[in-house]
Amino acid sequence: MKFSIPEEVKNISLVLSSAKFENFLVGGCVRDLALGRKPKDWDITTIAKPEEIEPLFEHTFYENDYGTVGIVDETPRDESLRVIEVTPYRLESTYSDFRRPDKVEWGTTLEEDLKRRDFTMNAIALDVEKNELVDPFQGQKDIEKKLIRTVGNPDERFGEDALRMLRALRFASELNFAIEQETLEAIMKNAHLLEHISKERIKDELIKIVMSENPSIALGLATQLGLLKYISPEFEKGVGVEQNQAHAYTVWEHLLRSLDHAAKKNFPLHVRLAALFHDIAKPHTRKWLNDQWTFYGHEVVGAKIAKNVLNELKFPKEIAEKVVKLVRWHMFFSDTETITLSAVRRMVRNVTPELIWDLMSVRAADRIGTGRPKESPYRLRKYHSMIEEVMRDPISVKQLKVSGGEIMELTGAAPGPHIGFILEILLSEVLEDPKKNEKEYLESRVKDLYALPPEELAKLGLEARMKNESEDEKESEEIKKKFGVK
Repeated sequence: MKFSIPEEVKNISLVLSSAKFENFLVGGCVRDLALGRKPKDWDITTIAKPEEIEPLFEHTFYENDYGTVGIVDETPRDESLRVIEVTPYRLESTYSDFRRPDKVEWGTTLEEDLKRRDFTMNAIALDVEKNELVDPFQGQKDIEKKLIRTVGNPDERFGEDALRMLRALRFASELNFAIEQETLEAIMKNAHLLEHISKERIKDELIKIVMSENPSIALGLATQLGLLKYISPEFEKGVGVEQNQAHAYTVWEHLLRSLDHAAKKNFPLHVRLAALFHDIAKPHTRKWLNDQWTFYGHEVVGAKIAKNVLNELKFPKEIAEKVVKLVRWHMFFSDTETITLSAVRRMVRNVTPELIWDLMSVRAADRIGTGRPKESPYRLRKYHSMIEEVMRDPISVKQLKVSGGEIMELTGAAPGPHIGFILEILLSEVLEDPKKNEKEYLESRVKDLYALPPEELAKLGLEARMKNESEDEKESEEIKKKFGVK
């Protein structure tokens, strides 16, 4: 089989070979080539040491304890070729913290290096010049069988780095492979070792799982094998929890199916995470009422739980804020016959115009996750239509045709909360009827409102602010107190 290797990679291998340093492509890129997939990155292993590698190339960096030298192409044809990593052969070592080798020693043979790797499919090397595979652990056979198997004793491999257990699950989702039985049993036996793994590393694997083609495979296995609680105990609470008649699945099954739909549609990370988290509070809010289960306020409680879990997993603030907002508002709209355009404007205001279509994507994933086959029923199409209709309407005080400064000029008032109250009242009126966003009308209303007694203006201003945020938000604080979230 002739493998297609980019010229940039071939050139690095040739430079090493010309300097009399044996080298091979190794790891995931070789696995992907064997599968006929395009590698996401390229890694070379070599007999050369870091101090021997660096002088051979113009642009390099070496900022780690593992001997990896990054060779940089500042104008790559492809992002996968921007940095190609070259690492010396390494020996096995003890891993007292279940994460990192206690010390790094250079090896003298390729097989020594391959022996320390995680799975047989990742322990195949490719001689670039000869176009020949080196496969001492029969990784090609496992690839043909679509099996994930550790190199050697699985207890030892997972004892060296416990994160490898989550990686096995992730590969199952990415490649649609099964996990070999002895490896599967070792994961169940060693699951507790994930206690030693940092949340940042778990987060990184979770992102890769969520962004895979079939994320429910990995997360379903995590449930069966006892790994789910090490991602977050909150997910475990939804396992086996039945819902009402509108749902064909338990809470956890519903979340997995919603996530799979988001993956099928190739939605971005924050939308996929929102699909996974959107009903996470249902076990907390579940009550039996009128012969069925109810989950009143689960979107409010869920937003707080999602925020806590994402913060604990060290997700970037920008991603976490988007997910929390989508979870908080995923229950928007109910009856297309009674929903008003002003309510839609308030929803766009709450979610932001940048996220409103992502919210619709979460809603679609939620619907498919219930077991309903139709992705775009009349109700969702109606919501789309109404959102399109209001997207150009003013939804914030910044879009009013009168500013706080102009209010002070009109009234001679000093800065203070009364200016904010007037703006909120004006916005409330404009959200109801965008045609009122005219300078003449607003200036007239400013004068009327400023003439009110301060306590009455404050009362109307606070009511307008609550209404602008949404009618639902009035109950939010009460719900959060009831279920003990902050």
